[in-house]
Amino acid sequence: MDFAIDVTEINKSFGDKHVVKDLTLQVPRGQIFGFLGPNGSGKTTSIRIICGLLTADSGSGTCLGYDVMRQSAEIKREVGYMTQRFSLWEDLTIRENMDFVARMYGMAGRPAAVTRAIEDLGLTSRQDQLAGALSGGWKQRLALAACLLHQPRLLLLDEPTAGVDPKARRDFWDELHRMCELGMTVLVSTHYMDEAERCHQLGYIAYGRLLALGTAAELLAKYGAANLEALFIRLMQGAEDNYP
Repeated sequence: MDFAIDVTEINKSFGDKHVVKDLTLQVPRGQIFGFLGPNGSGKTTSIRIICGLLTADSGSGTCLGYDVMRQSAEIKREVGYMTQRFSLWEDLTIRENMDFVARMYGMAGRPAAVTRAIEDLGLTSRQDQLAGALSGGWKQRLALAACLLHQPRLLLLDEPTAGVDPKARRDFWDELHRMCELGMTVLVSTHYMDEAERCHQLGYIAYGRLLALGTAAELLAKYGAANLEALFIRLMQGAEDNYP
């Protein structure tokens, strides 16, 4: 199977705090993989290692065919990364933000690429509106458009729908599935159980360790939980007992 992400025994510490513990993960191309776990569990650090923003202390593997330990620059050119907090410029319009991002990537044919990205995410009617005046859902859509501007092969999303209304969340996930149908791979962290069920695969992390891995149906069958939320509460309690 062709994997967009294929890493083995990845470890990362900050001082005496062991944040990621022996992470082994394979994500096939064209799938949505969901990272779940409490705050401080290691999800964000794992994502940053995979996309080349952090270097692991130990381990090995590839992202989009590039070595995660030695080829971070190559990985970053092929990845779109959307943080939890809106990170674009609120005193610029949608188009000005997109044009600025295109300049940072040094994109050829910048005006046409910006127009295409704005149209693809349904932002045309608002392109002259200041980003700071947008609602949470529209800011989210702008952030996603900026991530997709350079046409990445892998999209990494760190709790992208936090604080967004339910309709905007549904629209966002519909867009993710549309992109996967076109061949893009998505790694997303989320706290929402309804979003977890829309992922092709799930991984649950607590105290830096990957405790469960599989599809929603596989996890429910294996652990016999009535629902995903109950399952993850049980996993969390077990992690607390075993990994203080």
